[in-house]
Amino acid sequence: MANEVYKDIEEKMDKAIHVLKEELSGLRAGRANPAILDRISVDYYGAPTPINQLGSVSVPEARVIVIQPWDAKILKDIEKAIQKSDIGINPNNDGKIIRLIFPILTEERRKDLTKSVKKYGEDSKITIRSIRRDAIEHYKVQKKNSEITEDDLKDMEEDVQKMTDKFIADIDRMVELKDKEIMEV
Repeated sequence: MANEVYKDIEEKMDKAIHVLKEELSGLRAGRANPAILDRISVDYYGAPTPINQLGSVSVPEARVIVIQPWDAKILKDIEKAIQKSDIGINPNNDGKIIRLIFPILTEERRKDLTKSVKKYGEDSKITIRSIRRDAIEHYKVQKKNSEITEDDLKDMEEDVQKMTDKFIADIDRMVELKDKEIMEV
C-alpha cells in the first residue's frame, strides 16, 4: 500500500515539474523557440487549434521562427492570434508565410526574465512542499488510526522527504539552466 501512496505522491510532484517546464519553455530567451507558440490557438473551422497543427513551424535562424500554414486562407487568423497573445512579437506576413523575428534582449529585460524564472521555480517548490505536507498528514492520520506503527510513520516521512529533496534539486537545476540560457544570449 505504501508503494501506491508513494507512486501517487511522485505523480503529483511530476505534474508540478511538468507545469514548470511548460512555464519555462514559454519564456522568450532571445532565441527563437517554437515552444513559445504552444499556448496560442487559432479558431479553425470553429475549433481552437494549436498553430503547430495548422502548418509547419521551423527555425531557419537563431532568432527567426517561420510558420507556413497548409491552408493559406488561415494566414490572417494566425497573424491575429499571435498579435493577441502575450509573446510580444509582431508577426510579418508576406502572403505565404509568417515570420516572427525575435529582437536581441536588453540587459534589463534579461534580468526581468531571470526574476520570472526564479518566481516560477519558487512556486513549483511551494507546490512540492505542499504535496509533502499533505502526504505526511495522511500518514499521521493513519498512525492515529493505528493503521501504521510509529516506525512506519518515521520511515514514510523520511522517504517522502527524500522524494521532495530530489524534486527540489530538479527544480533548482531547471531554473539554473534557464537562467544561463537567458543571460548568455
